[in-house]
Amino acid sequence: MQNLDVNVSALAEEIYGLILVYGLDIFSAIIVLIIGWWIAGAVERATARALGRIPYMDATLRPFLSSLIRYAILAVTLVAVLSRFGVETTSIIAVLGAAGLAIGLALQGTLRNIAAGVMLLFLRPFKVGDFIEGGGVSGTVNRIGLFTSEMTAGNGLYLSVPNNQLWNTAITNYSRSLTRRVDIVIGIGYDDDIEQGLAILLHLMQTDPRTLKDPAPETAVVALGPSSVDLNMRYWCNSSDLRGLQFDLHKAAKAALEQAGISIPYPQRDVHLHQAGTQPD
Repeated sequence: MQNLDVNVSALAEEIYGLILVYGLDIFSAIIVLIIGWWIAGAVERATARALGRIPYMDATLRPFLSSLIRYAILAVTLVAVLSRFGVETTSIIAVLGAAGLAIGLALQGTLRNIAAGVMLLFLRPFKVGDFIEGGGVSGTVNRIGLFTSEMTAGNGLYLSVPNNQLWNTAITNYSRSLTRRVDIVIGIGYDDDIEQGLAILLHLMQTDPRTLKDPAPETAVVALGPSSVDLNMRYWCNSSDLRGLQFDLHKAAKAALEQAGISIPYPQRDVHLHQAGTQPD
């Protein structure tokens, strides 16, 4: 019985010693994780503010570089935590390599998003503030992150788009060019004077100060539709004036054509009825 008490006492002391040693390591590891996480966030915010003070620093690069620094600090924190448990540096590298391979195989889509984000920043098909269309979405770019790009749709909705979705598709950048060409098609009646209609539409474009003089505005007959002769108004303008000018010219064209007695016909179709037993003409 005395031997049993001695063994229990020795086992309790051994367990107490293990708890004391590893408990301190676990506690210190948790403290290192908390401090490292806090430092990573603080450095990320400080880096973003510092980059924002650089006059020629592109706003597109700020969040991306800040995120890279944050993840680098978190990686160093992880190594420091593992070292608390006596893991050697070579072992840490081996473990990280194996973990990276396993994670890479499991998260291939995520890694593709990172690679796509780097390529988007390198080739620069768009930047923060541009209105783009690609990957089945359209909107104004607010941020290009490490994994996703944040956008605001035309109706104000928030969009978070994986970088790989934008990289693997054709991108239309509506903000890249300073000037844009616009075509407005307006139909007039077959009985109306075509030359008069063309002259009226050309005058509207030439007298609006928002249309560019070079290339000069032009009009043309582009189609003979089922119920109308389609006239085209073609002009160039600054991208910032595109929507407002397009809306105003639509309104002015209708008013000017109606004032000149030129009709804008409704879609119509002629139907010929034949009685049974009779031959059509």
